[in-house]
Amino acid sequence: MRKINKLFIFIVFILIGTIQTFATTWDEPWADKVIKEADYFVLADIISYDEEKGIKLKIVKQLGGDTLPTEIEIAGFYLLEVMSSSGGHGAEFPNFEDIKQSYFFIKKNSKGKFCISTPTSGFDYILEGNVHATYRHSYHQASVPVEIYEITMTAIFNNYHHLDYNKVQITEFINQTLSKKPAGFSDDEIKTFFLQHAAMETIFHLRLDGYYNLLLPFFNDKSNFHHRVSASRALIACGNPEVANVLLNKIATNKDDDFTTVICIWSLKDFKAKLMKKDLEKLIKNASTEKNGFGGNIMDPRIGTSFPTVKTALEDLVKKL
Repeated sequence: MRKINKLFIFIVFILIGTIQTFATTWDEPWADKVIKEADYFVLADIISYDEEKGIKLKIVKQLGGDTLPTEIEIAGFYLLEVMSSSGGHGAEFPNFEDIKQSYFFIKKNSKGKFCISTPTSGFDYILEGNVHATYRHSYHQASVPVEIYEITMTAIFNNYHHLDYNKVQITEFINQTLSKKPAGFSDDEIKTFFLQHAAMETIFHLRLDGYYNLLLPFFNDKSNFHHRVSASRALIACGNPEVANVLLNKIATNKDDDFTTVICIWSLKDFKAKLMKKDLEKLIKNASTEKNGFGGNIMDPRIGTSFPTVKTALEDLVKKL
């Protein structure tokens, strides 16, 4: 069902290369949920794949979780929430044509079967020496070197499973990467752009404080949606007392895109937003009700992924205060 494209395009967010005429759609989980609920994190060779039966893997490197057998079969999904289905067909396994190796987040279900999260998440494949990695959501991938991927993702997996990770490596990577000016999509900047995406999302996953000043240029970057989103997520970890006001101001004044505004609303949940309840209530009346989300191809089965309008996100936050 899903054929993985050889050409990686971050902006267009296309993961689906082959679409069937029937429609099975699902609500795609965010990366933090995929990683939290996985039991294992591995690098594996693709032995074979069958879109109906599953994927046979040979474990090359165990990066997280208990030791697995040398060969296993992926035979199900652990976070698949089907939103619609027609034609009598359910979700199928990924098509790994031209892909030899991939990282996998794996869970063993109650029946003893090994599963990935959905047909379009829970794996980050290697192509032309880089990992096509999901730090935020499978709609928003980044192409990063294997070494950086393993350093960051092992830390993220370990952190979510209450294990230690190499803080020195992580700190060096983040400081070096975010000390550079926000990068764009040009040929001479795209590699740095991907690394900056990975660095900010790593701050979010690891809840690392101390990066407020480094994050602000990305948070205020009007030319780059992805910088704004990642920085808005990463600010959730900052202990700086100004963060809540910065987020509130963005919610109140942002005209760049609704997606970032919703992320700011979500990030504000972790702060003492009760003190801002009246300010937030005032914003509800004129808040955007435009349909919001990841966009993408209408034939993409992840089209069932939920994402609220700004008004709905504000109402949900105020109800919880």
